[in-house]
Amino acid sequence: MGFFKKYNGSTNKRLVRMERLTWVLIYGGLMLMVLGNFAERTQASDATEFYLGGGAAVVAGVMLILIRSRLRDDT
Repeated sequence: MGFFKKYNGSTNKRLVRMERLTWVLIYGGLMLMVLGNFAERTQASDATEFYLGGGAAVVAGVMLILIRSRLRDDT
């Protein structure tokens, strides 16, 4: 009698790989942006690269969430 539905994930290996890549991109991008914030105090040119790279990774992860939401798991 759980409140939330249990999600066991997909059995399709391609979709599982996409789901893992999505979260790696999002969390990795956020981590790069935080690292850019710390690097901004000492090396401003490196901080800009961290911000741009991290932002691009987060946007790619969000795009993968949108793509995954439209795919069906045919099991």
